[in-house]
Amino acid sequence: MSRTADPPPTSGGGARPTLDAVAARAGVGRGTVSRVINGSPRVSERARTAVRRAVTELGYVPDRAARTLVTSRTDAVALVVPEKETRLFAEPYFSDIIRGVTAGLSGTDLQLLLILVRDARERERLTAYLAARRVDGVLLVSVHRDDPLPGVLETYDIPSVLAGRRSDGETLSHVHADNAGGARSAVRHLLGRGRRVVAAITGPPDMEAARARLDGYHEALERAGLTVDGSLVDCGDFTEEGGREAMRTLLRRRPDLDAVFAASDVMAAGAVQVLRRAGRRVPEDVAVVGFDDSIVARHTDPPLTSVRQPVEEMGRTMARLLLEEMSEGGRPAGRVRREVVLATELVVRGSA
Repeated sequence: MSRTADPPPTSGGGARPTLDAVAARAGVGRGTVSRVINGSPRVSERARTAVRRAVTELGYVPDRAARTLVTSRTDAVALVVPEKETRLFAEPYFSDIIRGVTAGLSGTDLQLLLILVRDARERERLTAYLAARRVDGVLLVSVHRDDPLPGVLETYDIPSVLAGRRSDGETLSHVHADNAGGARSAVRHLLGRGRRVVAAITGPPDMEAARARLDGYHEALERAGLTVDGSLVDCGDFTEEGGREAMRTLLRRRPDLDAVFAASDVMAAGAVQVLRRAGRRVPEDVAVVGFDDSIVARHTDPPLTSVRQPVEEMGRTMARLLLEEMSEGGRPAGRVRREVVLATELVVRGSA
């Protein structure tokens, strides 16, 4: 007499499969199943595969409503950009970050919310939103030194990761490129091509990335035995118009300049436009190097030599760190924050 296989364990009475049933089928503990379902990276690939197989075989469906009541989870994280939409859509940096974050969260059930904070009113609205625990974690980009948002995240102990940092003493987890090292390599390259009057177009001084790139510029000149001349430095705002205005100022102030290091590709593109209108050939008369190695660098005329920072990797890394913090329930007092510094690389093209 033939016999059919025993049915998989369930919660009994024909009810849908439970977390315990999935754990039994996968041969792991209940906590491991919970971590896999919640997208935690702190699970071995072998256990993750076993749990997913058991979920499929049993037809297990997580009860989101019950999980939210028990854990206060919203299954949503916010990507917060404290900038106007004109910058968000004009600068490739932001789209690359978004792609990286999206890829980093793709293996989870989390919803990604994009939140722009353009003024004080929107910042107050976001603060109330965070106080009400409407998201499980926050990724914050375009960090300014006096921005109150990182302090809000600390006050409410919300799992969070920054793209960049406020200062060397940043207390929140953060990911950033080797900005100073990238700037040094750019200026060394210009000096190696025989340029001696090297100007710099910096980013906003209240952003640590801009300050670090300016530091790298100074360090490269000093190591080459050259005098650091303040008349060769002008501040931009990481926009194309900011690059144009800074370039016009530098040409009026130092018409003898023969090279420019711009702290972003977008500003470098603006600088090239002004140089061309002033009758200066790039690179014959003035060599130009940008920073980011964005799509902008490949579409200027001539194509820009630029410092590549791995922006998409920054986004993926931010997502990974955030998932780790969320799985640990935030940042308990006394826990050391995480910092990841990604390497940069100079990509040489026709502008320098």
